[in-house]
Amino acid sequence: MGPERHVKLFKNGRNQAVRIPREFEFSGEEAIMRKEGERLIIEPAPPKSLLAVLATLAPLDEDFPPIPDLHPDPVDL
Repeated sequence: MGPERHVKLFKNGRNQAVRIPREFEFSGEEAIMRKEGERLIIEPAPPKSLLAVLATLAPLDEDFPPIPDLHPDPVDL
């Protein structure tokens, strides 16, 4: 088992909260939380795939000019 530290719980509005000490900080801005019996497990969220990020983008409202499909120049090997 890794390092252990006692922390205080507090109320944040109607939610219970805990400050995560610096030595336990996650990178990123999201985490996954689940309860296993009396344990509360908090894990860093896996990075989103590029497809998931692209799916959140708004469609472009411009027309792009056609791109000619040119045959490549021959290459001597």
